[in-house]
Amino acid sequence: MITPKWLENAVFYNVYPQSFYDSNGDGIGDLNGITEKLNYIKDMGFTAIWLNPFYESSYRDGGYDVTDFYKVGKRYGTNADFKRLCTIAHQKGIKVCVDLVAGHTSLECEWFKKSCCTEKNEYTNRYVWTDNWLNIYNGECIGGYAQRNGAYMKNFFYCQPALNYGFANIDEPSWQLPPEHPDCRETKREFINIMEYWITLGADGFRVDLAASLIKNDYDGRAIIKFWREIRTIFDEKYPECVLISEWSHPSHAIAAGFHIDFLIHTVFPAYTSLFRAEDERNVPRIFFGNSFLTPEETVI
Repeated sequence: MITPKWLENAVFYNVYPQSFYDSNGDGIGDLNGITEKLNYIKDMGFTAIWLNPFYESSYRDGGYDVTDFYKVGKRYGTNADFKRLCTIAHQKGIKVCVDLVAGHTSLECEWFKKSCCTEKNEYTNRYVWTDNWLNIYNGECIGGYAQRNGAYMKNFFYCQPALNYGFANIDEPSWQLPPEHPDCRETKREFINIMEYWITLGADGFRVDLAASLIKNDYDGRAIIKFWREIRTIFDEKYPECVLISEWSHPSHAIAAGFHIDFLIHTVFPAYTSLFRAEDERNVPRIFFGNSFLTPEETVI
């Protein structure tokens, strides 16, 4: 893995576009507003910015429910505005990293609408679906939504259908696919294309939302580490200066997977009652809040 020189001393400033600076008076922050405030960011001593999602979205989860990964949301501006932001930021010595929401989309995404169809098409397996609308898989899936006879897996909220990167450990072979399945590989290729697209417009790297969660039933993390290592190998050859930052909260796994930095947050299953409980991940409900997977030896008070 190649580590860009600029990253060694980088100081990041996180920008949530909607609430940062409004350049046109419509009450919503936008990309041109960020561009106008680059000197302010630079004067504070920051050398890089991390932008929360600015893609076209249904905005039911702060932009983390994307409808079009190739398009800036209308409220934030245009793709040309993003390119201009990157150009001017680079002139001022500021790098630009963007949020990549790789685990799910919005219900309004055209991919999902096509995946809902009864007729088989190229998006049929783009998302995780059970084989029957009554099979909600321990409460992780939502049935009765689509014409097809299946329940879609959600990530967190009902409005975030899970993209299908496969299952590392298959317990229902009638509908669960391995990561090596061509349809799962195609989902991965699509996101590589998305990353390459924003790089061409000037992005210097990506902060990957919930990077460890893409492959399901991956109890030891080996499958997802392999997944990201393959992407890192491609990027080392084509985009060696591209930075990858994970939201993983497990630095040893994230670095092994090819990320330069793990965006470490002590939250969800490592947190809350984690100081007081120790359970096997496979034996607890797939609702992580309040559960701990620490052993007594790992627990520190």
